[in-house]
Amino acid sequence: MGTLLISTILLLSMNVMDEKSNKNETEVAVFGAGCFWCVEAIYQRVNGVIAVESGYAGGHVENPTYQQVISGKTGHAEVARVEFDPSVISYEELLEVFWHTHDPTTLNRQGADIGTQYRSAIFYFTPEQRDIALKSLRKTNDSDLWDDPIVTEVTPIINYSTAEDYHQNYFNNNPNAGYCSVVIAPKLAKFKKDFPHLLQDSL
Repeated sequence: MGTLLISTILLLSMNVMDEKSNKNETEVAVFGAGCFWCVEAIYQRVNGVIAVESGYAGGHVENPTYQQVISGKTGHAEVARVEFDPSVISYEELLEVFWHTHDPTTLNRQGADIGTQYRSAIFYFTPEQRDIALKSLRKTNDSDLWDDPIVTEVTPIINYSTAEDYHQNYFNNNPNAGYCSVVIAPKLAKFKKDFPHLLQDSL
């Protein structure tokens, strides 16, 4: 077999491997929509989502503790970091879930949870995510989904850090806890009703 032929075969093989690798690449989205336990529980049930992590973002302190964040003095929001497969679920679809599963019209508040740490926020990683988020915000604002204007901030991701271990997978680990049964469970029921086409097959 000639050297040129061998080189051509190797090059083609590398291209195929690169294409497969590109197809399997995941992306990350970060959303603040009130208590991160709620946001985490919802996105854990979306088909195409690989992993969800509760964390903090948008403040001026690096690696804050939960107690620091809830004081409202660090500027952080409670967020969910969503890793997803864009070949299964698009960023636009994740945003649609975002708009429908919390109230983006209440400033620094979700229900009884009050404070800047509970603000509605989309933290973007790229100009493309920013543009998609702003377009989605305008579209939702112009729709009849919410009566009042949306106050969600669309801002670049800064000072993200993972929340403490006991905040991770919270609803799944504590389904009978008071907050889970009173607040999260009804949100999940509504999500499943509104988005049956986006549910993971196992649900």
